[in-house]
Amino acid sequence: MNVRRRLISGSAIAAATALGLGTLSACSDSSAASGDTGKFDVVASFYPMAYLAERIGGDHVHVTTLTSPGQEPHDLEISPRQIGGLERSDAVLYLKGLQPSVDEAVDQSPVKTKIDAATLTTLEEHGTEVGGRAAEHEDEHADHDHEGENGKDPHIWLDPVRYAEVAQGVGRAFEKADPDHAADYKKNTAALVKQLDELNTDFKDGLAHTRSKVFITTHAAFGYLAERYGLTEEAISGLDPESEPSGARVRDLQELAKADGVSTVFYETLVSDKTAKTVAGDAGLTTDVLDPIEGITKKSRGQDYLAVQRANLKALQSALGSK
Repeated sequence: MNVRRRLISGSAIAAATALGLGTLSACSDSSAASGDTGKFDVVASFYPMAYLAERIGGDHVHVTTLTSPGQEPHDLEISPRQIGGLERSDAVLYLKGLQPSVDEAVDQSPVKTKIDAATLTTLEEHGTEVGGRAAEHEDEHADHDHEGENGKDPHIWLDPVRYAEVAQGVGRAFEKADPDHAADYKKNTAALVKQLDELNTDFKDGLAHTRSKVFITTHAAFGYLAERYGLTEEAISGLDPESEPSGARVRDLQELAKADGVSTVFYETLVSDKTAKTVAGDAGLTTDVLDPIEGITKKSRGQDYLAVQRANLKALQSALGSK
């Protein structure tokens, strides 16, 4: 993938503050008290999965989310009440390898329809070389739970094409599990995929001609997006977006920024911009938000996935010097 991950030396810790789960519509519930609602009850692990379930299910589903607004999804520990809700649900939609406690609960759950988003598209390992540029990856961090199963990058939802593939798989699963409403699920899926296709076109056209192709982030979440649109993500740290980089690392990034025409260091909506500002330092760089959309909160630049992705596109266009 187009990620050059020069991790900060020393022991890194899990990101303690990242985006959690956002507000959904009236037919959704973040309490995880699903079951017996008179609708097709779906438990979703975190926002990107809940968004798919709600858009595809429409009025026929009741969506329950396991990750609360503002909560870091990787560190989720499911409560007994949530486990009870999961067991009473009709379906669970999750991304295996991202949230260990969810994986364990799903494995032990009697839920008939278990939809693993990781099986609906292709995942790549961190550090895969794409386009002749290899990512650097330290073996000591390879088993960190920020990565998906077997070291795979779980951030598939940030690539509109992969996300559309997942949407199609979810639609098929809903049709099979709730055939009485299959026609509506098919129609809703098609409408969502069309919007994701349009988003992909907007990214492709909007980033086709830029002054630079390299961007710096505090969180190595955008490898799939970078790969899709011919960019290279330079991650300060693949694990902890708030950890303090070494002086050598800061100088390295500043030299890279000068060589590659980088103007901006990106950080997350709910994470301090301290590290980004440290890297920006005396190099005359600016800081801005690039949202990994692990959840929607009041600080998000948009009310849903599509809106925040378009905000991400504008931020990248500005940082890369779109022509």
